[in-house]
Amino acid sequence: MPYITVESGALSDKQKEELIRRLTEVSSEIMEVPQEFFVTTIKEISDKNFGIGGKTIDKIKEEYIKRHQ
Repeated sequence: MPYITVESGALSDKQKEELIRRLTEVSSEIMEVPQEFFVTTIKEISDKNFGIGGKTIDKIKEEYIKRHQ
């Protein structure tokens, strides 16, 4: 049974539904395994608990917004 896991920042319910649907469709097609055998999970990580280059994502977003106003 194929297992797909995604780790990301916060997503809306609509985004989660579309992500699960499309990942399952594409993976099923590529792997030639029926969609009903796929399991998909989404782990949402708070922007304060995720960092790039020594900065938390919330700080990176804050800096980006300031630069692009």
